[in-house]
Amino acid sequence: MLRFAIVGCGRIAKRHSELLGFDKIKNASLVSVCDINENKARKIGQQFNIPHYINMDEMMEKESIDVVSVLTESGNHAKHVINLSKYGKHLIVEKPIALKLSDADLMIKACEKNDCKLFVVKQNRFNLPVVKLKQAHEEGRFGKLVLGTVRVRWSRYQSYYDQDSWRGTWALDGGVLANQASHHIDMLQWLMGDVESVFAKANTSLVDIEGEDTAVVTLKFKNGALGIIEATTATRPNDLEGSISILGEKGSVVISGFSVNKMESWAFVDRQKEDDDVLTKYSVNPPNVYGFGHQAYYEHVVDSIINNKKQLIDGISGKRSLELITAIYQSIETKKEVFLGLETIQSKLGKN
Repeated sequence: MLRFAIVGCGRIAKRHSELLGFDKIKNASLVSVCDINENKARKIGQQFNIPHYINMDEMMEKESIDVVSVLTESGNHAKHVINLSKYGKHLIVEKPIALKLSDADLMIKACEKNDCKLFVVKQNRFNLPVVKLKQAHEEGRFGKLVLGTVRVRWSRYQSYYDQDSWRGTWALDGGVLANQASHHIDMLQWLMGDVESVFAKANTSLVDIEGEDTAVVTLKFKNGALGIIEATTATRPNDLEGSISILGEKGSVVISGFSVNKMESWAFVDRQKEDDDVLTKYSVNPPNVYGFGHQAYYEHVVDSIINNKKQLIDGISGKRSLELITAIYQSIETKKEVFLGLETIQSKLGKN
């Protein structure tokens, strides 16, 4: 049985703590939580009758822990992961891995030095229809890839950002690209391959934050395919969709819903018998935008640790996604096309 602890008891901690605390994950249990806001830590601690702390070092020294899930502000991921790595326990960190590429490098090195696995949360890769899409891709059913697009049309009012002073700031959060759409950007890159260049524009349309609430991005992949990212938290009145489309010379797939959860279109030139049932068999209906992927993600983490398997989304994979996001921000700031791998990628993301 792996003993999990949580550092950071904010909005997303509800999903993580309920999976671990309600024994939804085989061979995993929640044994402790920590947050500098004691009220937040106490609330989860009392819910699951486990100890709560306001100091992560005190928790690590007093409790018997195998894995720590770091769910703090994105801009604080690096210092928390690096500090926790000295205890030699495996570490999970929410998306994005960090806000600065240099911080991601330090996190990877710290975990390697202390012999602990680093997992980055990208739960949408584990969504049922996305797994099926990836299978078709690996089987070569699309042939030559032509166009990949993701759409994040979610709703975040000013009240969402006003909950905490760090929300929407460059230093600790970023805008829709670094936060809400980071999962979808990761999926697009995971399915379409390495990115050659990006060109992007962004606005802050309906809220008062430092970052953007709306952005559009065009991408050129190294395999010659094109891509589009459409991301906004300015959808009104409610969340509309989180979706992905992959088009190739031999087939097209669209996964829609508000959490990449509904197989909307599944069409291939070389049809197979099982294709008739894909639309119904590979669609799910989650209660919110977080979807059902977290459970499969944690099951993967447990399997990776217990059976010493390579993690699907490690620090290097997390950094790869961050590099793309940083390049997009650089394009927005410079108003120029940015070529990955041919120039220094940097932006104001993660800076005070």
